[in-house]
Amino acid sequence: MTNSTVKVGLFIPCYVNQLYPQVGIATLELLEKLGVDVYYPKDQTCCGQPLGNSGYEQDSKGICNLFVENFKTYDYIVGPSGSCIYHVKHHFDILEQTPEVKRVRDNAFELCEFIVKVLGITDLGASFPYKVGLHKSCHGLRGLKLGSCSEVKSEHFSTEEDLLNNVKGLELMTLNRKDECCGFGGTFSVFEEAISAKMGKDRVQDHLDSSVEVVTGADHSCLMHMEGIINRNKQPLKVMHIAEILNSSL
Repeated sequence: MTNSTVKVGLFIPCYVNQLYPQVGIATLELLEKLGVDVYYPKDQTCCGQPLGNSGYEQDSKGICNLFVENFKTYDYIVGPSGSCIYHVKHHFDILEQTPEVKRVRDNAFELCEFIVKVLGITDLGASFPYKVGLHKSCHGLRGLKLGSCSEVKSEHFSTEEDLLNNVKGLELMTLNRKDECCGFGGTFSVFEEAISAKMGKDRVQDHLDSSVEVVTGADHSCLMHMEGIINRNKQPLKVMHIAEILNSSL
């Protein structure tokens, strides 16, 4: 199967659609550059994760079923969010496991994972001459296994690093605590505000201590959390989703 015959349903998470449309655009442009046949189901909504995280999984069934209805015909479902894709793959078990539900769960991929593992590409011809710090979100790292974890003794690997290391001019900086949680955790940041904020401040400080200029990652929910802290404290860091960097040609 060539890239041009691969039918991809583009899933843009609700918070990206509402707050960071440039991330959705960068994701679309990136997939089109790779020759993928991309479709955007216009009736798509949330994946249901906020309800699930808050203990209302049963109330989210309607949202989850709508997701399946929107994406059941595509070869792959690709989205710029490890946490949302993780929810689809691992928490749609609350639905009756019809062939359509199983197909959607099996074929849902986070953007970097799709590019590296499905398309087999690591060099996207991007250029971005800045010092970059990579935030590895918990759902992507420990849920989707997008990389090795510091708490597990194993050979090092990272789909995000594979892509960033091939960006011309980009210097990937080494963090002191390279895969620590930022404290966002979706509704955790609402129910445990003080703990969440302190964890986020610690992650931002690590990037500052490591001479980072731009913070990136594959989950804009985590980036949003840290960006809020950065802006509030007027700190000298820029935040960009990894799709924006991989789509750049500076």
